[in-house]
Amino acid sequence: MSTPRGPILIVEDISHIRELLEVTLKFKGYDVVTARNGDEALEYVASEQPALILTDILMPKLDGYALAQRVRSNPETRHIPIIFVSATFITEQDKQFALSLGAVRFLEKPIEASELLLTVAEVLTGDAIEQSAPLANRAFQRGYSDRLQEKLQQKENQIRRAQRLVETVPAEQRPAFEALLAQTKVQRDQIIEELRTLEEMLSQPGESNS
Repeated sequence: MSTPRGPILIVEDISHIRELLEVTLKFKGYDVVTARNGDEALEYVASEQPALILTDILMPKLDGYALAQRVRSNPETRHIPIIFVSATFITEQDKQFALSLGAVRFLEKPIEASELLLTVAEVLTGDAIEQSAPLANRAFQRGYSDRLQEKLQQKENQIRRAQRLVETVPAEQRPAFEALLAQTKVQRDQIIEELRTLEEMLSQPGESNS
């Protein structure tokens, strides 16, 4: 089975997850290309339009929310269906914001191979998807900031909890919590960087008036 309108573009910064998604889809005959973040994905989309974008949300440089807004705001690419995949942005508010950006589906990690394949097949073989107009920049920035601020608070709470556990659990359990603490700090720092980028966008004349 091959996609009739171009390859599937997987956008995921964690290498083993990216490779797992790629192998799963290629095993079923799909053409697949990959990108490590939203910036790389936009570079690809500028040269060849994929049939579908399957993207994580929390990524460095340009995350999934910002990628979707860029794709949907461009008249030449807004028809490309987007499926979000996330382990971090999974609250009902996170999902609703994703759908407001024009995503056609939202999958939580870890994803079962069968669920991934069913969802991709339904999107690619179904009727043409009628999508709403893209969000205005101001509405996007407001919703984006809300999601990032809420997730930053969540990560700060998780860091404090993990730090307490590292100090109190038995020695044989400590490496697991140290790894969790390190991973959560990386995610926290990525969110802070996204907030910093958003603040720079808002500070530019005219950016918040669209």
